[in-house]
Amino acid sequence: MSKGKKKYYSREFKEEAVKLVTEQGYRISEAANSLGVSESAIRKWKGQLDPNSNNVDCNQHAEIQRLKKEVKRLRMEREILKKAAAFFAKETL
Repeated sequence: MSKGKKKYYSREFKEEAVKLVTEQGYRISEAANSLGVSESAIRKWKGQLDPNSNNVDCNQHAEIQRLKKEVKRLRMEREILKKAAAFFAKETL
């Protein structure tokens, strides 16, 4: 059983498909379904046509990790302050 002929898409078609995701807010799966192409094709085109897309993803990932660490630190500080406030509240009574 053969898969048939390989489909070729113009650069313009690929650019428009990528714009659906990057500029119009479509999910890759939505864009793929509406255009009749595979999700992996759109991911591949996105990587080829938008060389900064991987950098953005890496930058976003790094920022998320930094923010998670900051949230963890702030929660710990808040707990310390709660305990200190409770301690000093007992002292004043």
